[in-house]
Amino acid sequence: MQFEGEAVAGGTAPARADAERRQTVVGEAGVGEARVEEARAVPLSRGTALLFAVACGLAVANVYYAQPLLDTIAVEFGISRATVGLVITVTQVGYGLGLLLLVPLGDLLNRRRLIVGLSLFSVLALLTVALAPTGTVLLAGMGAVGLLAVVTQILVAYAAALAHPCERGSVVGTVTSGIIIGILLARTISGTLSDLFGWRSVYLASAGATLVVAVVLTKVLPRREARRPSMPYARLIGSVFTLLVEEPVLRTRAILALLIFSAITVLWTPMVLPLSAPPFSLSHTEVGLFGLAGAMGAAGAASAGRLADRGQAQRATGVALAIMLASWLPIALLGRSLWGHSLWGLIIGVVTIDFGLQSTHVANQSLIYRVRPEARSRLTAGYMIFYSIGCATGSIGSTLVYAHGGWTGVCALGAAISAVAVVFWALTRRPTPSPAA
Repeated sequence: MQFEGEAVAGGTAPARADAERRQTVVGEAGVGEARVEEARAVPLSRGTALLFAVACGLAVANVYYAQPLLDTIAVEFGISRATVGLVITVTQVGYGLGLLLLVPLGDLLNRRRLIVGLSLFSVLALLTVALAPTGTVLLAGMGAVGLLAVVTQILVAYAAALAHPCERGSVVGTVTSGIIIGILLARTISGTLSDLFGWRSVYLASAGATLVVAVVLTKVLPRREARRPSMPYARLIGSVFTLLVEEPVLRTRAILALLIFSAITVLWTPMVLPLSAPPFSLSHTEVGLFGLAGAMGAAGAASAGRLADRGQAQRATGVALAIMLASWLPIALLGRSLWGHSLWGLIIGVVTIDFGLQSTHVANQSLIYRVRPEARSRLTAGYMIFYSIGCATGSIGSTLVYAHGGWTGVCALGAAISAVAVVFWALTRRPTPSPAA
């Protein structure tokens, strides 16, 4: 039996033979990526790493801007509250397609050209949303925004390739922090801009910022990369599914990603609806501030990473999933007599559920990246596809449930998904050795 996270290229002859067989599956692109790293001519400076973090945060924020704006969008385009979650669903579907069809290209094409090109197309998609005259054009634009937001994952892989091995963990941590901050601040920024200048200003501002970052990346990113052996595109995409079939740890952790991100999207997508209605009647700016409450949960990422380094990834996962499940109790008390009209129950729930989410996500990635270091781009694609599926199903499911069951129904759905995640973890857990082992 293979333990999660256990190295497959270890000392025994069967293990070495298995590693060689798996290398043939990964193909020339995996070898090429390793050669790019070894042939790196320009070190990744602290300033460049921060630029990568800013670019990642800006790109991933595009996926989340719409969440506190759903009520306004529903009114302007005549979309019912039961179906307005399609705005989020279409975006997440586009993101999922981008993970499968675009992210693996980082193993074949010049990454500088790929990153800049996707960023420029993202500017056009954002302008389409900002100027959308009808709901159909809006949905098409949101799908394109999600599709192109996967440049975030290409940037993370590129940063890891450029970094010196002794500082790779620090660099990836810096870039990943940009992603977390982008997700958390997206709702606050969109809510504030919407209150001041209207919801369309959110996407106009993002288009301008994306254009500026794309120009800077053109100047900063290395113009030359080591040549990599060619690989047919169809084979490259197929290898993502091959990895899902052959790697139990990838399958298990991808399913957990689907469940936890579905649960968190069930919370965030309809939350603007009860908060913007009496007795709370919060503005978009005030609703967006709940994203800052979730920032406290980001502390779970660091603690989960340290536990994973000591071989405690499974324990960290179990505790984090239990915290996510328990968080639905204070969240469900929104507006109940026990709390009056106080929002403290919701705030506590947002902090704790985000803590559990970040902890599980980091533990997942820690285990996945130990399996095939030479295929991190495709491992990321396979894992994040399930993340996108979870977000898409959670967003549409939550708005449908809210239309018929209100906030209580939403909390029941979220708690049920979280409970399934706990049961799935308990049924599939295996001992995990430390990286040194």
